[in-house]
Amino acid sequence: MITPVVSIAYHSGYGHTAVIAEAVRSGAVQAGAEAHLIEVDAITEDQWAVLDRSDAIVFGSPTYMGTASAAFHAFAEATSARWATQAWKDKVAAGFTNSGSKSGDKLHTLQFFQILAAQLGMHWVNLGLLPGWNSSTASENDLNRLGVFLGAAAQTNVDEGPEAVHKADIATAEHLGRRVTGTAKTLAAGRATPAA
Repeated sequence: MITPVVSIAYHSGYGHTAVIAEAVRSGAVQAGAEAHLIEVDAITEDQWAVLDRSDAIVFGSPTYMGTASAAFHAFAEATSARWATQAWKDKVAAGFTNSGSKSGDKLHTLQFFQILAAQLGMHWVNLGLLPGWNSSTASENDLNRLGVFLGAAAQTNVDEGPEAVHKADIATAEHLGRRVTGTAKTLAAGRATPAA
């Protein structure tokens, strides 16, 4: 039985994104992963080592002014040492974000994560869900209620705390954690198969 190591490298300004990070972790554990939450604005050398041994890294940040937070950008720049040696090449990558607006230009944050992953030689895993809440019979409680394909997107009102993170967004993030873990298992199994 393969137990992939999945790390969630994230920044959370006001706690909302931390709720989503925990949901990704929970989904990964449900799918059989050893999962770690790593707050990138307080990352330690031991946590860098955890990322280095991870099979999958899920990036997360609130969307501020149409992109990831400054704290996440600082972390992204610090990965240049891994870029130089291609230390994270062929790891699985995915991403999630939260903003106050339904759109909030969250797609740009997810694209930033995807480009970061590509520069690091990683394999990007998308959400793998059809959009929810887009017909008269649909509900705001559907998975992928915001209709984003690239990663998990959440929306939380700016005048409410982390307890107000939408349950459908939490469930969507759990789905992402399970999907990333499944992909990491598949890749690991393929690597373990002897060549014919």
